[in-house]
Amino acid sequence: MVLPCCTPRGSFCTRSALRGGLVFGLLVLGACRGNEKPAAQAGTQAAPAVAPAPTSPAAGATETTADLAKAASATDGALPSARLLAMAEAPGDAGADVAIRKVQELVQKLPNDADRWVLLGRAWVRKARESTDPGYYLNADAAATLALDAKPEHPLALELRGMVLLNAHRFAEARVLGEDLVRRFPDNPGAHGVLSDALLELGEFDRAADAAQRMVDLKPNLPSYSRAAWFRWVQGDVKAAREVARLAIDSGDTRDPEPLAWMLVQAALMFWHENELDTAAAGCERALKLMPGYAPAQVCMGRVAFARGDGKTAALHLRRAHDQSPLVETAWLLGDALQLAGDVSSAAAAYARVEADGPRNDPRTLSLYLSTRNLRPNEALRLAEEEKRTRGDLFTEEALAWALYRNGRVAEARKAIDQALRHGTREARLLYHGAAIYAAGGNLDGAAAMLREALALQPKFDYWGALDAAELAAKLPKVR
Repeated sequence: MVLPCCTPRGSFCTRSALRGGLVFGLLVLGACRGNEKPAAQAGTQAAPAVAPAPTSPAAGATETTADLAKAASATDGALPSARLLAMAEAPGDAGADVAIRKVQELVQKLPNDADRWVLLGRAWVRKARESTDPGYYLNADAAATLALDAKPEHPLALELRGMVLLNAHRFAEARVLGEDLVRRFPDNPGAHGVLSDALLELGEFDRAADAAQRMVDLKPNLPSYSRAAWFRWVQGDVKAAREVARLAIDSGDTRDPEPLAWMLVQAALMFWHENELDTAAAGCERALKLMPGYAPAQVCMGRVAFARGDGKTAALHLRRAHDQSPLVETAWLLGDALQLAGDVSSAAAAYARVEADGPRNDPRTLSLYLSTRNLRPNEALRLAEEEKRTRGDLFTEEALAWALYRNGRVAEARKAIDQALRHGTREARLLYHGAAIYAAGGNLDGAAAMLREALALQPKFDYWGALDAAELAAKLPKVR
């Protein structure tokens, strides 16, 4: 496998989040960490999505954008319905809203121009990202439908459809579409991006990396560099990941600030994972200057404050983020911050949101949360196993391993955590989980080595996990 290149060959950007990144924020940039359910119409806040995320963001959405688009195409009213969605009024005055209205004017002049429908779809994607409301992907898919009606097999319209499939966590379908696009349009960088994102979520890491490398070769810019940075980080090459992240940031465009703000947050998280908190905070602050109130940057600032031991400030940032984008993972982080601040009742309310929203919006994060708190281990395992049926990335393997461990199935947990650890990813929570599972299986030296690394990286990776890690360290003398 050729690793994603970190040598600039042109200009360009992508989606894939570090743990803690916005779930669907990677779409024009990469792979989902969470689970987002689109709203029924434009301007409606979608049900809570989770991140990173990808995104995580799992396969729990019941009625996805792709489902609705397919249902519409089977009826005589498909195109009129799609037109209503694509031409829906943009509700605000942000950059995406202005772009949507401008392209809608162009579409009205030439309604059979497929390229203009694609531009409109991309503007709706931008709206989804800027507003952190994945419901707008429904509008984007409607524009893709109209573009494909005007020009069947239009490569950019199919690429847009791929983004929608990824957002809906229909990763297998996105892979099929991506493979077909790459076969027919091998010089289209976006086709390789769709394929890379789908393969990454399905656990085909080497093929995903190769597709990302090809994307960089064709068009080195923010989307392609951001994917390359992600692969470098996952493989434990933090220095190279930071270098490529810098290339992504340098190739960003302030006229379209959200992708650049998102990349700044991803770079900041690389520093947070290494406990370089001042640098992480600086990256988040720069993102907030570009996008005031930006939810992913607020989450990152919350993580920084939490790592500094300031639960009150962390909770302030995380509450702002959750109010804008009620992701399951953000609710969990908010609960941890409130717990650290000593506000136990408010923490319980935030944790209750995790348990209420998780089954529908982000079962993988809910499984990991339950296992972290050692609550309802059977449910945690069921959720992780269901996720594993449609997703095979390292974070799904980790959630499965942790749930197996909590159910006393240590040998199976060891196999799953070895899969999650196989790339050499430098992440404290992942390494702690490995240490606990290794210790339970009797490999105390291996457990001590992993726990030492975890605590050296980011000792405050989450509230309850960090407490358990400290307790395990006390039992493993070689950690000290």
